[in-house]
Amino acid sequence: MQALCALRGQKLYNHPSRKSQTTEDILPKITALFWDVGGVLLSNAWDHTQRKQALDHFGLDESEFDDRHDMVVSSFERGKISLQEYLERTVFYRPRPFTLDDFKSYMLPMSQPNPPALELARSLANSGHYLMSTINNESTDLNLYRIHTFGLQNIFNVFVSSCFVGFRKPEKTIYRMALEITQRPPEQCCFIDDRALNLECAAKLGMHVIQMKDAEQLRRDLQTLGVTAPS
Repeated sequence: MQALCALRGQKLYNHPSRKSQTTEDILPKITALFWDVGGVLLSNAWDHTQRKQALDHFGLDESEFDDRHDMVVSSFERGKISLQEYLERTVFYRPRPFTLDDFKSYMLPMSQPNPPALELARSLANSGHYLMSTINNESTDLNLYRIHTFGLQNIFNVFVSSCFVGFRKPEKTIYRMALEITQRPPEQCCFIDDRALNLECAAKLGMHVIQMKDAEQLRRDLQTLGVTAPS
């Protein structure tokens, strides 16, 4: 199994109880930040909105595609099949007036950055105060494209991605693996995601969690946990 794995806020804060006299003592000591990627740092790569846009562009039947997508998406995001195999099963199971490369060339650039969130993550990484990791659901080809296109390898120490570890959010195992791989106690960790469901298991394991709406809200909520980025 590949050892590369990755991370990233509604405030489901899970504050350990402690008797303290100062603000510094009351704040949790966060040493690791885990980030979702799609919907937080970047646009989603291949969620419903992106799929619908591509289907409309190429004139494909949505219900027919969705039936096939639902049957293979788990294998796709767990790294069991490649992007080519996925497209062969969902689109190119019959002759098309466009090529597989045409479809991929349209599909990949649909990933777009969220500059304020990326800058915040980059600033926190450059501070040297936090282990930076992802916990994200993504297929292998799209994950690697996004990592290298948007320079995520310069921000994150670890990529706990579904395609690398074989588990997907919101399965509890992927969060346990993130803690085991990084060897950080959950009370020192904060997980950032845009979807409440993905935060629930992390919170139950004792991690602090933030549901991200936008970068400024995320910055404020991190500050509430004592996590500050250099100006």
